[in-house]
Amino acid sequence: MAADSLTTYGEVRQPAAYERGHDKIHRFAGNSIGIVGSAAHQLVIESLLTDTCEYRFDSRKAIFDSFRELHQVLKDKYYLNPKDEDDDPYESSRIDALLMNRHGLFGVCALREVFEYTRFWAIGAGAEFALGAMHALYDRLDSAEAIARAAIEAGAEFNTATALPMTCECIELEGDN
Repeated sequence: MAADSLTTYGEVRQPAAYERGHDKIHRFAGNSIGIVGSAAHQLVIESLLTDTCEYRFDSRKAIFDSFRELHQVLKDKYYLNPKDEDDDPYESSRIDALLMNRHGLFGVCALREVFEYTRFWAIGAGAEFALGAMHALYDRLDSAEAIARAAIEAGAEFNTATALPMTCECIELEGDN
């Protein structure tokens, strides 16, 4: 998993050199999670998910159940405004994330949809460029880290809301030896 380090507020860019907490990958209890959207999500997730995390993230179903429970906590303790679009079928948690652990790579969307990816995925401002880079390199490179780094570099090169430096996290999947 890799992430850029730029935070934006409308037209204002806050590069990594101006922000001590620019790392967008949060680590807890054997999990790494990258969150996009409001900068407020970063502190909320850090507050919620500690090394003594009571939520499970070892399967698509467990992640869904955990985020379903977290939704109520976000509303009650963190004052989440779940209103998004009038025609949404469910209240929004307003958080999109990638979650990586020894069980795999998972995507969580605002309505608590959970996807389990078999190759790669990207979210955030530079996602289209990152997906293109990963697609082009997936069968050509042997290193997941090299593929992830190329994805962030492509996003930073072509998207105005993405910038270096990046952080990168690697994990061995269960069953890989």
